Amino acid sequence: MRFVDEAVIRVRAGDGGRGCVSFRREKYVPRGGPDGGDGGDGGSVRLVGRENLQTLADFEFRRSYQAGRGQHGMGKDKHGRNGADVVLPVPLGTDAYDARSGRRLGEVLVHGQELPVARGGKGGRGNARFATSVNQAPRHAEPGTEGEELELRLVLRLVADIGFVGLPNAGKSTLLRALTRANPRVAGYPFTTLTPNLGVMTTRDLRYTIADLPGIIEGAHAGRGLGLRFLRHIERTRMLVYVVDLAAGTPGQDLEQLQAEVGQYNPAILERPSVVALNKIDLVPDAGFDPVEPACRVSALTGAGIEDLRREIERNFPGPVPAAD
Repeated sequence: MRFVDEAVIRVRAGDGGRGCVSFRREKYVPRGGPDGGDGGDGGSVRLVGRENLQTLADFEFRRSYQAGRGQHGMGKDKHGRNGADVVLPVPLGTDAYDARSGRRLGEVLVHGQELPVARGGKGGRGNARFATSVNQAPRHAEPGTEGEELELRLVLRLVADIGFVGLPNAGKSTLLRALTRANPRVAGYPFTTLTPNLGVMTTRDLRYTIADLPGIIEGAHAGRGLGLRFLRHIERTRMLVYVVDLAAGTPGQDLEQLQAEVGQYNPAILERPSVVALNKIDLVPDAGFDPVEPACRVSALTGAGIEDLRREIERNFPGPVPAAD
């Protein structure tokens, strides 16, 4: 399924049912009073988190959702049936906004978490609810209220423990393969990765979710290349791995460029723990480079240094992380 990280849909909650105006009419009951029942509440629209989803692609094919309306109240004090809710499964990390006002409605981060986005109308009260000692035969009831309706903008920011950040063709996808069982597309040219890939790195006791994200280019923070569509996916990661292509010949400059783009997008991200992985040592085994921060020399292709990188990630990660199965 195609990766989609933004969608706009229309949602409408159900209207509440009308209250009923009714009076008892029974043989041998000369003073049958009001017995109009209440209307049912309208159904609501809710988002629910699903950990097995990684894209908003389902909302490309259907863009309008409506919950059921409440049934009208009936005689003999019968309450109208409530309208059916609409529950929309979304991937973890989904933010919801009112598309017209820009107001943020909330986020879904945990499997099974529910976020109401359109509330159903309340059912109206029937005339039995208005009977008093001075008005024993009320002839009015309440109409139901309308359900909420809005254009809903959904934005996905992946929930991952670790994010791989690198220039195009730095070998991030190959490194993801080496550390996890993921099988992202790999090729020998830039911009092979056009959408994020997820994998799980498991140690003896712990498991880490890793996101391999499309390559950064200069000006990404201002929207160049995949720009903001990429950068927003690192906002929820708890740690970064800067993947630098040692064979490109300018590793120090490349690392500074990566950190500058991340910092201009959101300076707070630079304060998170990070590890530098100098990749492709199989191409330049004798190259010397002493970055500002300690770096792991690895070859994602041959597997050299991978276990050292795994230990360095585990040592620097700001725990706790989920236990391995």
